Amino acid sequence: MADMHQFILNYVLTWPVAIQLTIGGLAFLLAHKAAGVICLSFERNMALAGLSEKSPDFRKAETFFKIVRPLLTVLLLGTAFSLARYFHWNSEVFKLILIVAVGMFLIRFLAGPMTNRYWAGILTAMIWIWVLLRIFHFDKIWINFFNGLNLSIGKVNISMLTIGRAAFFTLFLYWLSKNFLIIFRIWLQTRSNLPPATQTLLHKLCAILLFSASLIFILHYMGIDLTLFALLGGAMGVGIGFGLQKIFANLVSGFIILADKSIKPGDVIQLGSTYGWINFLGSRYVSVVTRGGIEHLIPNENLITGEVVNWSYSNNLVRLQIPLGISYDSDLDLAMELMLAASDSVKRVLRNPAPTCLLTGFGDNAINLELRAWIDDPQKGLGTVKSELLMAVWRRFKENHIEMPYPQRVLHHKTIPEIAIRTKS
Repeated sequence: MADMHQFILNYVLTWPVAIQLTIGGLAFLLAHKAAGVICLSFERNMALAGLSEKSPDFRKAETFFKIVRPLLTVLLLGTAFSLARYFHWNSEVFKLILIVAVGMFLIRFLAGPMTNRYWAGILTAMIWIWVLLRIFHFDKIWINFFNGLNLSIGKVNISMLTIGRAAFFTLFLYWLSKNFLIIFRIWLQTRSNLPPATQTLLHKLCAILLFSASLIFILHYMGIDLTLFALLGGAMGVGIGFGLQKIFANLVSGFIILADKSIKPGDVIQLGSTYGWINFLGSRYVSVVTRGGIEHLIPNENLITGEVVNWSYSNNLVRLQIPLGISYDSDLDLAMELMLAASDSVKRVLRNPAPTCLLTGFGDNAINLELRAWIDDPQKGLGTVKSELLMAVWRRFKENHIEMPYPQRVLHHKTIPEIAIRTKS
């Protein structure tokens, strides 16, 4: 009992232990406050971006919110432990707290997203067992065992321990990159004030940079020489030149479209018989949604090499031209006034530029008129506003007895004169 009391006095109730426990508690408190600020700021940006609770990005953000607090705790404690080791200070308590914090992070990161709670419980128990083994230094047996199992790839020998750690780092870096891209895209939408095409281009370039850096880090960690991929790069070049040229052409076309800003999300385009607005600009295709709710996936190369009508390239103003014909017996001036009044009654028709009504010619059966009106929301479709205009004109013509004729033909019937026929008897 006396030995236990002396052990506590010499190794537990000491100033170095108290200082390390205080710094560890401050790290937990600081991580809690910082995570709250980060989550609150991110929630505001999501509200500004108009993300609903059913969107995939919102669900991913909820998972991120649950993990950001233990992640910040691990980073702060890891920094404190590294500084203590660098200056040769006592760091045993830092190490103990850091191992527990890593265990809590792994539970949130690996077991938290699992839908099957049975396997999540098993994984949680395994993580806590690993924490106990790590604290009492019983994990060295397993480390030496897996470190002795080697896999040879050419001249490179990789242990199973390195492969396992590389797999975990790959999963973690992928998760970190995806969440950073979500945050970056929402920041671009709410804070950058950049055009939509520039936002999409920066988002895609950032994605390529992050995933490429993650891949290089994993390969470097595994000790694989990057020069080994020179042959693979040559083979990919040959493949691009032959079988993959279409895929590569679509990728390059996607970046060209984003760079020259000829087409951007929200634009109303017409490609052949497809008319709709751009919902998504992908690296391989463009998603165009029609008024009927049909989503067309158009390869990027078609938008570069084919003829595309962009109804909202420089602005959203679109002029509608509606031809009509009235009878020669109708009042022409009254008909033109009624057509202008009909256009003023339609909400989507702009007052500036003002609608106009023109006399375009005298036809065989009718006086040809044309109503010209402007709208600034072509993404809502052209058929509906044309229908409203025609209905408004029809009602006013009926009320004021303006006739719209149908084709007529006049037939002149001439009688044949009587012819006397003589016959020989």
